[in-house]
Amino acid sequence: MIKDPAPNLITRPYRGLSVQQVDVELTEAALIDHLLGREAYRRTDFLLLHRGDEWALIAIEKESTIPLFSPITDLRLLAGPDQVLMIDSPQTDVGNASALAAVADLNRRPGTLVYAVRGRFEHINFIWQPNPLVIRVTEVVPPWPAKLLTMAQQVVDFDEDLPPIRLVLDAVDIALIAETNPAELYLLPCRGSGVDIAGEVDFLDTRPQARRDWLMVGCERSLQFHRHFYGDEPARVDLCPRQRTDSGPGTLTLSKCCLLERGVELESGIAVVPWGSNLDEVRLALRHLVGLPAPVVPVAAAAMVEAPG
Repeated sequence: MIKDPAPNLITRPYRGLSVQQVDVELTEAALIDHLLGREAYRRTDFLLLHRGDEWALIAIEKESTIPLFSPITDLRLLAGPDQVLMIDSPQTDVGNASALAAVADLNRRPGTLVYAVRGRFEHINFIWQPNPLVIRVTEVVPPWPAKLLTMAQQVVDFDEDLPPIRLVLDAVDIALIAETNPAELYLLPCRGSGVDIAGEVDFLDTRPQARRDWLMVGCERSLQFHRHFYGDEPARVDLCPRQRTDSGPGTLTLSKCCLLERGVELESGIAVVPWGSNLDEVRLALRHLVGLPAPVVPVAAAAMVEAPG
């Protein structure tokens, strides 16, 4: 018995889906009569069939996956014409679950189980009952756009193992912190942020010559620098993104901390990367949050050639 797929299913890779035009009614009885016993490619698990503007999704089982083609031994109509929506989206990478879920979200239709997308290079894939995982990305702003959010989106765009993900920015806004903690003089971690706040501002990374009566908006590392530069601790508002990760059960959070200089710290529902993280670290963090193992680096199959001496 062929069961319903789990929500968020897509074909990986999308050669597992065969798109075909048929001249029979898109009912289970008609399709069983039409397809049972016919040959199917060994990698095909689903058929997306259309008759005119109507579409249906079929799951199939084959006699064997060893020969190139093998007879269909069982099939099930997963979704009929009133449950399948075909969407033309020429810029969408249909091998990417998050991209498919985003298109589906823009085209939500009551009663639809299958969102089929004709995307980049005319390739077609589908997503079944899309329900993206929400990951909160905690980052200090400005600068805009938020760097960690941008890096996380880059990973989501290229890692095709990931389930559909929706990234939500949890902004640690320096301007808002200053507004809610008014002072005549602020000390901010670095000039590069380009922050615009009311009041006079000094920047710790320029190492002001004189110690002044400022309110420091900074993290533990900034505090360590201040102790080294001036021998004391100023009044301070902590902006460390990591301190905002206690958000309750079921919440997934990607954050950063400048006390972490390399690698990734992983806890249940939380992943912390360094302040100067790279895409490999962000990728590892996201995979942890969605329950995937670390990515496997493929080994080149080509033989090694010894360089001439």
